Amino acid sequence: MSAEDSSGEESPRSFETRTSCPMCQEDLVIKWQGDEIPYFGEVMYISTSCCGCGFRFTDTMILAQKEPMRFELKVEGLEDLNARVIRSTSGTIRIPELGVDVEPGSVSDSYVTNIEGILQRVQSVVVTATGWVKDDADAYARGLELQDQLEQAIAGDFPLTIIIEDPLGNSAIISEKVVSRKLSAEEANDLHSGMVVFDVDTSQMEVDSSDKIQPIGNNYK
Repeated sequence: MSAEDSSGEESPRSFETRTSCPMCQEDLVIKWQGDEIPYFGEVMYISTSCCGCGFRFTDTMILAQKEPMRFELKVEGLEDLNARVIRSTSGTIRIPELGVDVEPGSVSDSYVTNIEGILQRVQSVVVTATGWVKDDADAYARGLELQDQLEQAIAGDFPLTIIIEDPLGNSAIISEKVVSRKLSAEEANDLHSGMVVFDVDTSQMEVDSSDKIQPIGNNYK
């Protein structure tokens, strides 16, 4: 069923469908609304509601697909912390100096932030994960070390590299210093497209936004 715009005309970017509710099997209404937003291009907002049990769900789908891309920025001072970052639901963020990867999970968010914002997001996860492993001396020490390095980086005193790779090309770092290139088909195929944070060298930790959570010290699989 298509919706109508304010003029009464049918809008091809807004429509409605119905199916059975997964919770109670009553009528589930799904509303689809197309839009165009900066950096992400064409998107589709999805909202569902059940007239029986009240089940609700919302999501945003990025419809644009571009060339798979890799962006790399050397963060060497406070001015670099202001570089804008566009991270789509299919973007992987890497900080090799810290041994940290942020990979998309099944319900990852897309967002626009800056380098400082990225570091603060990682810092929040590291603080939480460190608290899980107080009984593991090595993992706990590694967690504290990562926290200290992140604090220094946010203050502009710890040079590091921010890399974003996106098989769908919807992520980017915007800076005059950024080095970008197209990913090969093999590189793009090796990426997850669909958030996990872990230390790939020593104290491997996993935090997946689909609620699969493993603390520092567990092997990432």
